[in-house]
Amino acid sequence: MAEGKEYISHESELGSVSISEEVLAVIAAAAAVDVEGVSSLGSGLSSDVTAAANRKALTRGVRLAVEDERITVDLSILVRYGYVVTDVAKAVQDAVFSAVENTSGLSVSCVNVAVVGVTFQK
Repeated sequence: MAEGKEYISHESELGSVSISEEVLAVIAAAAAVDVEGVSSLGSGLSSDVTAAANRKALTRGVRLAVEDERITVDLSILVRYGYVVTDVAKAVQDAVFSAVENTSGLSVSCVNVAVVGVTFQK
């Protein structure tokens, strides 16, 4: 995610709508950590309730790129031991794709998921 305040603008007959890249990153991160089998984002952030309160920490494993009003999302995740890694990654792709498109009205070109680790139950 861009560290500065980057906005994606969309023009309509009523005027323009600008959405912060941070907002899109939060939407993507929230969708990813809600997927069963995802332990956390690549930043090591747990998917518990306190994660939702800290937006900056929540988006550490998310990067966005915007080109021609199409969004590319790159995420890093940790998967819980016992889950099929490829199934979890595919579910994250589906969840993030849907969440970003449905909440922003913008087009998502792709969602790239990097599984950077496995976590074990205590």
